[in-house]
Amino acid sequence: MNKLSIINEIDEMLNTYCEGCFVRTQFRKEQGKTAAHRFCISNCTIGTQLQFLGNELNKTGTTNKNQ
Repeated sequence: MNKLSIINEIDEMLNTYCEGCFVRTQFRKEQGKTAAHRFCISNCTIGTQLQFLGNELNKTGTTNKNQ
C-alpha cells in the first residue's frame, strides 16, 4: 500500500463510521473526551482498524522514498 491509498482509506473510514457515532457521542457526554477517545482506541473495531492503518502508514514513512 502506498501513503495516499492508506490516507484515503483512513479518511473514508472516519467519515463513514466515526462521524456522528452514537457511542462516541454518549461517552463524551457522560464521561468526557478522554473516556470517549480511550473507548475508540481500545474497544471499537473501527478504532482497531484505524490503528492498523496508522501503523502501515508509519511503515511507509520509514521506507525508501523512491519506492
